[in-house]
Amino acid sequence: MIRAIFFDIDGTLVPFGSHGIPEEVKDAIAEVRAKGVKVFIATGRHPAWIDNLGDTEFDGYVTVNGGLCFLSDKKTLIYRRTISTPDIERVIPFSHETDIPFVAIPIDGRIFINRIDDGVRHVMKLLRVAHIDVADLETIGGREVVQMMAFGTEQERLDCGLFGRVLTDCEPTSWNPYFCDIIPKGSDKSVGIDRMIEHFGIDLSQTMAFGDGGNDIGMLRHVAVGVAMGNAEADVKEAADYVTAADTDHGVVNAFRHFGLI
Repeated sequence: MIRAIFFDIDGTLVPFGSHGIPEEVKDAIAEVRAKGVKVFIATGRHPAWIDNLGDTEFDGYVTVNGGLCFLSDKKTLIYRRTISTPDIERVIPFSHETDIPFVAIPIDGRIFINRIDDGVRHVMKLLRVAHIDVADLETIGGREVVQMMAFGTEQERLDCGLFGRVLTDCEPTSWNPYFCDIIPKGSDKSVGIDRMIEHFGIDLSQTMAFGDGGNDIGMLRHVAVGVAMGNAEADVKEAADYVTAADTDHGVVNAFRHFGLI
């Protein structure tokens, strides 16, 4: 019996380039909630960047890849995990030596980037982010940072030693070739899921998750039933228990019907 369902946002609940959750998905979520199933968001976005879910109600939010977990009001914090101070102290001077753009995501949600290039503009358009403040990475000195983002290719990040000698207590997770999310080692969506179901008294054997990106692989393997969207990459599909149709082709609704949830 499924008692909790976790949804990635971009490419899962909200098709890329669209304005929000399709109406049929909204109706299906409302139907399973009416049956007593808890529904949650599990996203790489900070709550300050969750602006595309409309009026659909959720029972909680696993955000910044598991680093911040909130209840339905988006204010009651039940779990937090931040990037270590030594890593922050190393990445600030490093940001002055490289052309890699970095996004810093402090716990307070006042997100900023140290520089904007064409790659950043492409991702901002993809995520429908209209504006982001530009500031030197020095701005995060002394502040709690829950996640960062680094742009450029994986090879560029490897060549400069970003994770080998700078962010040694962090690891990358990615769902797009233009950038990676930077999270503390051992912190991913599955950790946030565990904290959320512990709060609600739900067993892991009663969980399901939907995702499409590389940062969803951990949670798809972790939950009882992992569902990959038809638009997901091959490695995401391999990590799932079931592959449904694409986000633009009734994927969530078809999976709900397959598992008898609606």
